[in-house]
This record gives sequence, structure tokens and C-alpha cells, in this order.
Amino acid sequence: MQSVFTGPVYVVQDNIDTDQIIPAQYLNLVPTIAEEYEKLGSYALCGLPESLYPERYVKEGRLDSEYAIVVGGRNFGCGSSREHAPIALGSAGCKIVLAESFARIFFRNSVATGELYPCECLDRLCVKLRTGDIITVDLDAATVTAQKSGTIFRFKPLGDVRPVVDAGGLFNYARSTGMSSR
Repeated sequence: MQSVFTGPVYVVQDNIDTDQIIPAQYLNLVPTIAEEYEKLGSYALCGLPESLYPERYVKEGRLDSEYAIVVGGRNFGCGSSREHAPIALGSAGCKIVLAESFARIFFRNSVATGELYPCECLDRLCVKLRTGDIITVDLDAATVTAQKSGTIFRFKPLGDVRPVVDAGGLFNYARSTGMSSR
């Protein structure tokens, strides 16, 4: 599995809730239907207020984002327990969310669906980085390197979560380890 990711970041602040990640009107899209999964990504983070986030995560008329890495503050993914939230981000091309902290249900849904790596940062990256900054995330070393300054930040190692996301989610992991034959 890939362990190093480099690219531009999309930066948000504290308390980004699941309604901002994927508004309720798009929850009728069924992620197990390929066309609807693709469409779900086009709405990722569209609930963010334009006054605070004039740069949209997914540009108008596109299905994918140019930002494979999202940087957030505290309590990322708070709100409802909808698993559509990490699925929408994953469908849009997000591979990693780096946040100071996560709502536990969002963290669990990210792992269970295998859509993205939820990495808890030891620093407040949402004030140290700007949307468009290029970073490198090394999952093995649990580090984030800001390309412009060369500054290295750390995040909590993923531990037992990593192989589940690597496998593509809980069910794939259970099958690959012999925990389930289905």
C-alpha cells in the first residue's frame, strides 16, 4: 500500500460537521452504485460557508478535487453519524484528513469504510498551513513535511487502524485476514 502522499492541502478550521462535509439533501445517493458514488464526491465539503471558504474543495462541474489531503482543526466530522461523510471525501479523491482531533464516529466511519486515513496531528496545522500549500505525509514515519519551509510536524501513528484502511475497510480486512469468509 502507498505510505507517502504529496500534494496540495485544503485547509478548514474547527468543528467541521457532517452537514458541511456532505449536506443532507445528497444522502439519497447510494455509495454502492458506481455512478452515485462518483456523484457523491462532487458534493464533498459543499456545505462549507462560501464566505469563509471561497475556494471550493470540488470545483463547479467537476467530480473530483485537486486536494487529496484535507487539513482540519479540532472536532473534525462532528454532527451526525452518517458514513456518507468519509465516503464523499474519498469519492472526491481525498486520501488523508489531518486534524487536531476527530469526532469519534467520523474517525470510525473513515476506518470502517476504508475511504481515507484519519490522522490526528500533534500541532495545530490548520493555522500553520494554507489551502494550496504542498505537503508530504509519510504514514510510516507519522510525519508531515511542509515543502516550502521544510518544517516537519508529527501525528499520532495509526497503529491497528492502518491495516484496516490499507485493506479498503473493515469487511475487506476481515476477508483478507480470514476473520470472515464472505
